[in-house]
Amino acid sequence: MENRTFKKISVTNVPIKVTPGHFATNHSHINYYVDTTTLKARQSEAQAAARALVGMYVYGTVIDTILCVDGTQVIGAYLAEELTQAGFLSMNAHKTLYVVTPEYNSNSQLIFRDNIRPMISGKNVLILLADVTSGKSLAKCVEAVEYYGGIVQGVSALFSAVDEAHGMPINAVFTRRDLPDYEAHDFRDCPFCRRGVKLDALVNSFGYSKL
Repeated sequence: MENRTFKKISVTNVPIKVTPGHFATNHSHINYYVDTTTLKARQSEAQAAARALVGMYVYGTVIDTILCVDGTQVIGAYLAEELTQAGFLSMNAHKTLYVVTPEYNSNSQLIFRDNIRPMISGKNVLILLADVTSGKSLAKCVEAVEYYGGIVQGVSALFSAVDEAHGMPINAVFTRRDLPDYEAHDFRDCPFCRRGVKLDALVNSFGYSKL
């Protein structure tokens, strides 16, 4: 990975690094590693990402809770602030937004403990992810929110390879329009594997592990 040339793309002053290669996620094989690390960890970039996302929502949308997945808590906190300043509605008695993260059980299902459930049950939830490739991880988020009695009002991502999933539009800072040659394939039908191209790394929301 270190010897590969990455390129930086930027949208509305929000930069990310993308590295070409052959990578495996939990569900797919992809030809670019989209690195959102600094967006999630660097204060100025996290705030810029939140500002880019808030403009994608129509005034009048009701949001009570931001569910932060893939380590997006810093962005989620700034997004809550931006939504509040923009005058978005909240049904919470405290007139403020909750910012929560899920816990995962041994089956990789999202769960919420009893102390967190009131922040989901009966609440209007915005799901925030680092990236969406196939939509399978998003499906787990939607399933969990609805299981615990929440109402999904929107989905945001830093990068999304699809415009919508499960009938829900995805508001993303970066899309395939910014990376038009991005490819994602089912691991059972990967053209790179068929050509004998070795995997460079295993990747997920935490980063990558070279092979």
